[in-house]
Amino acid sequence: MKTLLFLVALAMVAFGAVADTDVSGKWSGAFNMTAPDGSVREGTAVAVLKQSGTEITGTAGPNDDEQYQITKGKIEGEKITLEVQPNDGPVIKLALVLAGDRIKGDAVMERDGEKRTAKLDLGRVK
Repeated sequence: MKTLLFLVALAMVAFGAVADTDVSGKWSGAFNMTAPDGSVREGTAVAVLKQSGTEITGTAGPNDDEQYQITKGKIEGEKITLEVQPNDGPVIKLALVLAGDRIKGDAVMERDGEKRTAKLDLGRVK
């Protein structure tokens, strides 16, 4: 019986830790994009996120002055999925993982039959 109570308590603590996760705020860092020809472009990335339950809204872009609307955003545990719609551009799909004060992962964009991928690494701005 004590083992069962311990496991229930442990599960409640673990669930509480996940439920308390809030990614709201400003995140800044870098990306490395690989073009179809294999060339790599490096740049900056900034996201301003607002979390409500498991839904994430806000903006993301290369800098503070160039931000685009997040059209779909969700967090499940430490996994974050976002879709960003640049002006007149294709949707960028992001599959990210929250690790402490860092968000890392991949972005994919397809345009004119060409697929571009990028690696992102963002840190929480304090």
